[in-house]
Amino acid sequence: MCGIVAYFGKKAARPILLEGLRRLEYRGYDSAGMALLSRKGIKVKKTSGRITALEKILDEKDDSETLGIAHTRWATHGEPNTINAHPHLDYTRKIAVVHNGIIENYSTLKTWLQNEGAEFASQTDTEVIANLIGYFYAKADNYENRKQSDSKNKFERAVQQALRELTGTYGLAIVCSDFPDMLIGAKKGSPLVLGIGENEYILASDATAIVEHTKQAIYPADNEMVIISSKGFNTKTIDNVMVSKNLKQIEFSLEQIELSGFPHHMLKEIIEQPKVLATCMGGRLDRTNNRIKFGGIDSCSRELTRTRRFILTACGTAFHAALVGEFLLEHLARIPTETEYASEFRYRNPIIEDGTVVVAISQSGETADTLAAVEQAKERGASVLGLVNVVGSSIARATDAGIYLHVGPEIGVASTKAFTAQITVLTMLAIELGRRKHISGNEAKKYIEQLSQIPDKISQILKQSDHIKAIASANVDKDNWLFLGRGFNYPVALEGALKLKEISYIHAEGLPAAEMKHGPIALIADSMPIVFIATSGPQYDKIIGNVTEVRARGGKTIILATEGDKNIKQYADYLITVPDVPEFLQPLLTVIPLQLLAYHAAVLRGHDVDKPRNLAKSVTVE
Repeated sequence: MCGIVAYFGKKAARPILLEGLRRLEYRGYDSAGMALLSRKGIKVKKTSGRITALEKILDEKDDSETLGIAHTRWATHGEPNTINAHPHLDYTRKIAVVHNGIIENYSTLKTWLQNEGAEFASQTDTEVIANLIGYFYAKADNYENRKQSDSKNKFERAVQQALRELTGTYGLAIVCSDFPDMLIGAKKGSPLVLGIGENEYILASDATAIVEHTKQAIYPADNEMVIISSKGFNTKTIDNVMVSKNLKQIEFSLEQIELSGFPHHMLKEIIEQPKVLATCMGGRLDRTNNRIKFGGIDSCSRELTRTRRFILTACGTAFHAALVGEFLLEHLARIPTETEYASEFRYRNPIIEDGTVVVAISQSGETADTLAAVEQAKERGASVLGLVNVVGSSIARATDAGIYLHVGPEIGVASTKAFTAQITVLTMLAIELGRRKHISGNEAKKYIEQLSQIPDKISQILKQSDHIKAIASANVDKDNWLFLGRGFNYPVALEGALKLKEISYIHAEGLPAAEMKHGPIALIADSMPIVFIATSGPQYDKIIGNVTEVRARGGKTIILATEGDKNIKQYADYLITVPDVPEFLQPLLTVIPLQLLAYHAAVLRGHDVDKPRNLAKSVTVE
């Protein structure tokens, strides 16, 4: 959940670390800190608050400080204050650590270390890691009586000994004041990438902190550590077994993570959806043969065709995409499908039968609960597919095969373009499986053509941004909203409510429209905003009935309707229209106004849209 970045090279580390922290701030922003090394030792600066607060307390750039580690925090253990901010030093003041993850046995280790004489200053689990390394380092033979290479091995061994004692997850960057030319990174269950430049190295939670400096990277696996020094780098397991890693190319550009004139990343990512969805579909829609091609699942295409049951598992916004996927796979492919919260699936005793395929959906590919659900499914013999955006992520590596979204990095904490891309990929998968099983070639051709037109139709909806802003302005003072939809648009109602909650802090509930009168209708009074997704479809008349029930009780109706629907105007206090498409494609359009509605509401209420309180982009801890 937190952002870590470390630098070792020929340049001054301070400005590179600061810029890296800014790139990673979407991962956490409760507090921030930095440790810089020189021949004089470790210099630590940290503070509560944003990275701008850290920048104010840093010393001037020192060109001799070419090694450093830094951190931006999303608090788990201990309140977000200066003492709990990273980096953390061990009790000998020689070891400094930044950490992303959770150490589950930290309390036991802390008690043992205290009995051994170690002192603690913070409430964090991370300080246990620093003290544990410091303990093993101090217990080793006096390194001054060894050769330089041996003394460095002493530092490595202390890290390895400590990591073998930890239960939980970690992405770590570690330095020791005795070695101002050595940096160690380690990973288990939390993301870590090493960027390799010309005589310089950048270790970070993700590649957004690296891409400005190099596009060459390696991705350590779980229980691996990378040791960087003036002689280069090597990778080994925490059991000291050497590992060979292949260089990977970072697939996105610096431009893709810049604001490019937009006030917020979220707005940029909403606006760029037509372009990125076209990219997502690019090369996959085979109009010549009326089929859809996924290179990432070619190896299991026959097995997928024989699938008897899908389980889609995800968290948050990705779970809402999975719900749409359930409708799509059953409607188009006629394959029984269930959707499970990954956070529940991992603790259940799920029934996995022959022919069951589990699909794990995650933008980051690092979501801790979803990754655990993948492992649970694999243990029970299921074939597991990954549907992720980040190339080389943990879920991408853990699954049997998978499909990348290819929408570029998503920086805004509230997901937008990843959601529509997840639905787009699930739509393509459902069409292709349907084509193989029962859909005619002409039907497949029609569906592929309709899907290919979606980016242009989203562009039409985006032109209503000012109109949607006016609707938000008229209702933004209301603290309770309902979002209602039916069929394919029920998950969109859930997503609309989540977006409003995430960034505007307005209480909102998403419901199937028919469920409103089974309890929630008691809430409707005093011009409460009720957002209806009332597009054309088989349940149109039913949802009009729900609208009239709300109006009779004093609710204000914000209605999303199909263009050309003249009947709906009489029921709407506020009307937003979307182009006419088949019902199974409607979620790709109806969610766009809800993203804009949430965005404008948050801005009007004066909130930081890209960094909503208590949230971080990627939930890499349980």
